[in-house]
Amino acid sequence: MGRTLDYTVNCSLLFTELPLAERPRAAREAGFSNVEFWWPFADAVPPRGEVDAFVTAIEAAGVRLTGLNLFAGVLPGPDRGILSHPGRGAESEANAELVARIAQRTGTTAFNALYGLRLAGVDPAEQDRLALENTVAAARVLAAVGGTVLVEPLSGVEGYPLRTAAEALAFVARAREAGADNVALLADLYHLAVNGDDVAAVVRDHAAEFGHVQIADAPGRGEPGTGALPLERLVTDARAHGYRGLVSLEYLPTVPTRESFGWLDSWE
Repeated sequence: MGRTLDYTVNCSLLFTELPLAERPRAAREAGFSNVEFWWPFADAVPPRGEVDAFVTAIEAAGVRLTGLNLFAGVLPGPDRGILSHPGRGAESEANAELVARIAQRTGTTAFNALYGLRLAGVDPAEQDRLALENTVAAARVLAAVGGTVLVEPLSGVEGYPLRTAAEALAFVARAREAGADNVALLADLYHLAVNGDDVAAVVRDHAAEFGHVQIADAPGRGEPGTGALPLERLVTDARAHGYRGLVSLEYLPTVPTRESFGWLDSWE
C-alpha cells in the first residue's frame, strides 16, 4: 500500500462497522500509524473512565492520535459546534481543559473547533462575537500543549456560517488579531468543492497556511476515485505550495473500510 505515513485515518467516519474502541487497532492492521476522531463522547466533560478507555484503545493499538474535535454539541443535529452559542462558554472552556489533558497523554496537537449553527432569535453579530471569544479562549488553553485550533468550513448544513475558505480565513485572521496565533484553517477539500470554492486556487494561494487537510471525493463524499475531484493532484499541489502536515482520510467508504484504501496504490 502507498505511503500510509503521510495520512491519518478519521475513525469517526472510517471503520464504523466496528465499535469505536476497536477502530484504532483496525487502522493499524490496515497499515496506518495515525488516527484522528471527532469528539468521541456524548458530553463535553465525560466520566474519567470513558476518557481512560479511549486513550487506552489508542495506546494499545500502537497508533498516534493526530487530531481530535472539540465538543460540538449534538452532531449531527441542531448544534454543529457550540462556540457561537450563548450560555455555553463555560462548557466550551471545561472541554478545552479536558482536551488539553488528553493531549498531554497522547501528544495530539490538532483540534477542530466547529463554529455552531445560527440560532433563531439570536443576533448573528452576537454569535460571531461569542465564537471569537470562545475560540480565543480555547486556543490559549491548548497553546500550553502546543496545540492548534482548526477552523473548518462545512457543506450541507443550512445555517452554518463558515462555508468558504475565505470566510474561514477571515475568522482565523480575527482570532490572530485577538492574540491567538495558534488558530488555522482546516482545509477539507470535499467541503470546499461542494460549497463552490475554486479548490485548486485555494490550495495554490493558501496551502502554506493550512493547519490541516482532509479529503473525500465529490460528489458523494466517498473514497478518492469515486467522484470527480482531482484529489491526487490537489494533495501534490498542497505539498508543493508549503503544506507539511498529514492528510486525513475523512470519507464515507463505498465498500468495507479495509477495501476502500485501494486508491493509495495508484498514488505517487
